[in-house]
Amino acid sequence: MDVVVENISKTFGTQKAVDNVSFSVRKGEVLGILGPNGAGKTTIMRIITGFLFAGSGNVFINDLPINKNAYKLKHYIGYLSENNPLYEEMNVIDLLKFIANIHNIPRYKIPTRVLDMIRICGLENEKHKTIRELSKGYKQRVGLAQALIHEPEIIILDEPTTGLDPNQIVDIRELIKEIGKEKTIILSSHILAEIEATCNRVIILNKGKIVANGTSSELRSTNGMKTLHIRLEGGNINDMYNAFSKIENVKFVDILDNDRISIQVDTETDIEKDIFDLCNRFKWYIKELSPIEKGLEDIFRQLTQN
Repeated sequence: MDVVVENISKTFGTQKAVDNVSFSVRKGEVLGILGPNGAGKTTIMRIITGFLFAGSGNVFINDLPINKNAYKLKHYIGYLSENNPLYEEMNVIDLLKFIANIHNIPRYKIPTRVLDMIRICGLENEKHKTIRELSKGYKQRVGLAQALIHEPEIIILDEPTTGLDPNQIVDIRELIKEIGKEKTIILSSHILAEIEATCNRVIILNKGKIVANGTSSELRSTNGMKTLHIRLEGGNINDMYNAFSKIENVKFVDILDNDRISIQVDTETDIEKDIFDLCNRFKWYIKELSPIEKGLEDIFRQLTQN
């Protein structure tokens, strides 16, 4: 199922949490939403699930508006909220049976669905424990199981790896990627490496607005600047700094150490010929010329810092 978010805005009092946001997600795609605290990630997810209604704009699921079809469309959505509310006095099997009944899964199918979720989410050794006995990681697995038990077409995961150790994060990441081959998945995370490893596409939010939308490689290539590190021999580093600063398309020069400088140019600029011509003129020998690709963290900081 496709999800289309169309010009949604949401205000709480005088605070505009979401400001005219639009994007779409297709079946088989895992979309990651990044943003600092208060950027609007959770509000957008709650609007998509029908938990909140937008102040303006709408969400369409297979062309049906969520604000007029919330009850019907919720059947197609699985949601793991950031706080992962679970009934701690229930054991894992009973909780999943309870959630299955809420979703009106036919009674004869419930035992099979519960066992499937226990297997898929790696809960075999914990299935008879009460929720309060589980570690944070296993509680997250139960949260995923309850979000998946009714076989939804769209899965919304708000900070699904919060509080997990590295091994648990890898397990959950692989589970999300596997599920994402056949479902539509939207997830948020503060862990940038997690988003990069799990998601096909990334949206970066800041102050309720989308400031970037694309794959990780697209975000790097459209970031506007590329960085080159140059190691030189045969001259004084200050002379090198002054000479490179005068090249027409160089935007920024920095001295890294006594024989190495860093320059920044526009992404579309072919600066290599200018560098070779300059070094040939001054008889400097180029020992290293390395493009430095910005990571998602660098782009995130650049787009979201005031």
